[in-house]
Amino acid sequence: MNKKLLLLACTFPFSVLAEEGGSGHYMPGSMSSFVDGVPTEQTFIIRLNILNYQGSYQHSLPFAGTEAADVDVSSKAIGLTMLYRPDIDLGTNWSYAFSATIPYVDMEVSANVITDSGGFRKTDSDKALGDIILMPLMLNQHINADLNINYRVAFYAPTGSYTVGSLANTGKNFWTVEPTIAAVYLGQKNGIEASLFAGVDFNQENTDTKYKSGVQAHLEGSLAQHFPLWGGLAGAGVTGFYYNQLTGDSGEGATYGDFKARSVGAGPTLSFVKKAGNTDILAELKWLHEFSTTKRVKGDTIFLKVMAKF
Repeated sequence: MNKKLLLLACTFPFSVLAEEGGSGHYMPGSMSSFVDGVPTEQTFIIRLNILNYQGSYQHSLPFAGTEAADVDVSSKAIGLTMLYRPDIDLGTNWSYAFSATIPYVDMEVSANVITDSGGFRKTDSDKALGDIILMPLMLNQHINADLNINYRVAFYAPTGSYTVGSLANTGKNFWTVEPTIAAVYLGQKNGIEASLFAGVDFNQENTDTKYKSGVQAHLEGSLAQHFPLWGGLAGAGVTGFYYNQLTGDSGEGATYGDFKARSVGAGPTLSFVKKAGNTDILAELKWLHEFSTTKRVKGDTIFLKVMAKF
């Protein structure tokens, strides 16, 4: 099995609503497999990331300073990730990389908006730049031929479109810092993959709404079998995630109190890796269904990642 083909890297997290809408910067399950590892050798990677999310929530949610209920969400996003692993010697079994992701988001949200004079059905949409994701620190510890341990820190910058009172915002209007640790096992002889990623999100306050979401933790992983196919390497398996808010929301705008969110989901994952000349091409497709959620929109997500490693 070709290790160079398998240790491709970088991540593209998405979110579907403003933080007050019951979800954070990180999209649960988006970083969960060998595709999201840190490369062990000098390389430059370009990746196209495509997401489609459909979800709903029947109860009340705080939305960018607005109270809304019976929420329907449709979100599509496309992002460009660029990652570079320079030729830097960090000692035996260690490597360093950094990356940036620029997303473009197309979002539509419908909800019953609640005001002092009554309620009405409202639909907002927006197509604009999302919040850029910066990963200046990505480390990999190469344990052996089958096992790698990743350490990284991501910063979500408030570069997206944001308007107080709008149901559909492509940005969150605050910074988030996200440290992550991951263990990626990929058997070179048996083709078995067992990957596990654990991260925590620390959010700054939204200064426009005086709302600060609590600390959020997420755990996701993939179990898959890889096998030769069509001159390349295919993989089939399952991805699952657990997302839980550890501390309550705060600030003057947090009129709902703690409002802690939780979600559990899973679904099938397919991947294919093949060499084209001197370039490694990889594609991953996965569908994740949220089957247990609390205080956040519940729905289905389709991820497609297409990557070229030079």
